[in-house]
Amino acid sequence: MDNMDNKSILDTILDNEVKEEASILDSQVILDNLFSILRDKEREVIQSRFGLSNEKKITLEAIGNSYNLTRERIRQIENSAVNKIKKHEEFDKYVANLRHVINSLLEEHGGIMEHQYLIDNLSYLSLLANSNQKASREVLKNHYSFILAKLLADEFDYVKENGHYNDLWKLKFAAVDHLQETLEYLINKLEELKTVLRTEEIIKLIKESEVYGKYEDRLQASNNFDISNIIKSQYFEENSEIVNEHKALYSLLRASKHLHQNKFGHWGIKNWPEITPKTINHKIYLVIKNQSKPMHFREIADKINELNFDRKKANPATVHNELILDDKYILIGRGIYALKEWGYETGTVGDVVAQVLKEAGRPLLKEEIMEKVLQKRLVKKATINLTLIDKSRFIKENGNYRLV
Repeated sequence: MDNMDNKSILDTILDNEVKEEASILDSQVILDNLFSILRDKEREVIQSRFGLSNEKKITLEAIGNSYNLTRERIRQIENSAVNKIKKHEEFDKYVANLRHVINSLLEEHGGIMEHQYLIDNLSYLSLLANSNQKASREVLKNHYSFILAKLLADEFDYVKENGHYNDLWKLKFAAVDHLQETLEYLINKLEELKTVLRTEEIIKLIKESEVYGKYEDRLQASNNFDISNIIKSQYFEENSEIVNEHKALYSLLRASKHLHQNKFGHWGIKNWPEITPKTINHKIYLVIKNQSKPMHFREIADKINELNFDRKKANPATVHNELILDDKYILIGRGIYALKEWGYETGTVGDVVAQVLKEAGRPLLKEEIMEKVLQKRLVKKATINLTLIDKSRFIKENGNYRLV
């Protein structure tokens, strides 16, 4: 089947007009048909081993215990069942269209897709194809992981996680030298810039490079499939228009072992604290910086727990201690902290007023002082008024205030 046929299959699913044809991506139907030749024990072992009935995948040992068999015997049953499925006289009939859809997705993404990203795409398409789908999204993902790894592995190239890439799938015999060169350029550039970038910024950076000009025809792909709902995040808004136009570059970012996108949508080197925060201090800094506003220490702890960086719970007291001990955080109100890099000042309100007057180099009106102090500290205007009454530090002349 040629590329035009691939596109028509994908269009059928996306348009969701012909239910009979759309069901070609219903993994449950595909598996039920293929499993029809299996004995009960074979079917149960496969379903348990790969989480095809529920989200949980059962280990060989646990399955063996339930049947009073060794794990090696269970492995033999598993392998035998998979071989039997692949020899099903109608195997090609049941998987042909799915094979072409996977091929279309890979072509649309420049030839490669990270394993989990491809599974996300397939499970989303499956839900589009069958709105009455009974299986959960996670079970659907298990279906496609099984089909790819065990039934269609010979149809595509599987690249196991290595020093350059996460687990990924690529078109058979597709070249990746241009991808590696593009990634090396990007990693070197980010290390030089020492800053995180949004998706649209990082794509722009690549497109302005010599390496992109060199491989532009291989880094561009068709744009038939809207992946907005697949890349949607509960924590940040992705620029789906840019991603849809540059799926090949986005897919390369997802596949890279060294690059990662943090909880706020920024890309950078994976081991950077701002990308993968490991300590509570890293998490505090990342949260305050990306909220772009002063925060109460309890609010910071709640946000860390909501984002669930590494499943370690943040305790408000621990967060408060970190804020007190690190001088990059400034206390600007009761329990409220800001980043020093934002221009907030330490010390009493009187100290901040004095600093404001020094920086101005001239007497200021009360309203001017208040405006500038409130940019540096979160205090009540009444507190600033009381501070200005201190004649040992400030003198009022002709409606203006200056330092003694």
